[in-house]
Amino acid sequence: MRLAATLLSFVLVIGASSEVLAVERTRLTIYTSLEPEQHAPFKQAIEAAVPEVEVSWVWQQTGVLTDRILAERDHIQADMVLGLAATSLIAFEKLGLLLPYEPVGADQLRRPLRDPTAPYTWTGMDAYLGVICLNSDLAHRDHVLTPTRWQHLLRPEWKGRLVLPSPVMTGTGYLLIANWIQNMGEDAAWAFMDALDQNVVAYLPTGSGPCEEVAKGRHLAGLSYDMRAALLKEGGAPIQILVPADGVGWELEAFAINAGSPHAELAKKVADWAASRAANELYAQTFAIVAHPEVSKPPSTYPPHIEARMAKNDLSWMAENRTRVLAEWTRRYGAKAQAN
Repeated sequence: MRLAATLLSFVLVIGASSEVLAVERTRLTIYTSLEPEQHAPFKQAIEAAVPEVEVSWVWQQTGVLTDRILAERDHIQADMVLGLAATSLIAFEKLGLLLPYEPVGADQLRRPLRDPTAPYTWTGMDAYLGVICLNSDLAHRDHVLTPTRWQHLLRPEWKGRLVLPSPVMTGTGYLLIANWIQNMGEDAAWAFMDALDQNVVAYLPTGSGPCEEVAKGRHLAGLSYDMRAALLKEGGAPIQILVPADGVGWELEAFAINAGSPHAELAKKVADWAASRAANELYAQTFAIVAHPEVSKPPSTYPPHIEARMAKNDLSWMAENRTRVLAEWTRRYGAKAQAN
């Protein structure tokens, strides 16, 4: 009986100690637009690197999350943002919503993926580019000419056969239209989008959705982002990944600490991890272009020399004009936008 009592006491002490350790972990709320399948591995990696932290994700698509943070600007309900468009973070920076902090090791990252203005508030993780996903089987069956420039998508044979991501909901959708406006000129770009809309079936609520729909044979072609297309093709999807010769739009995923975070010191530790080589190796599992210059492992299906076709892009312009551009887009084409 004495041995049993001793063992019971030992178990109770261990259990109590475990509860204390659990209480000592601080829940860090992180707003994110990372793809849902990335949440578990990112949470595991962050909690291994910063054991004092328990990650609690709040996920929404880029456009929705950006609008949420702007609506919460007086009392943001999160400690930090990780995996959101850099253009959104630039807008938050201008409003004073981000805590000035340059993570340890940020000076080792590619300069285009680092905050260029003082005070330093955000750091890039990876870059993603707009591409065309074409269903090879359908194109061959219907003798459709392969588009090599954006204007080719205006041909009559594309009517009712295109799906695009909504720029209101997704960062991919916004980078596409921002590219056209910046590189065609505003009037020409809206004329192009008016004509393109005649061939569009729907604007989908996710950046990956158009390519996934095309991979399933539901549509002839869709606009999506580079690595989602490459990974679908690597998995056996019957798609071609087309990079228009007249240049593709691009955007960065980035992270930052919210100015009002009650756990700013812990958030800084997570930011230090997010700027590390180990974190970049995790980003490289789903993105070809990452912030660390020595980390990259795109699949064999990734379009070669795609970086040479990255169009002129002013991220500050994208941030400053987002509200105006999206309001005009919604007025013109919002009737075809699908909700989540």
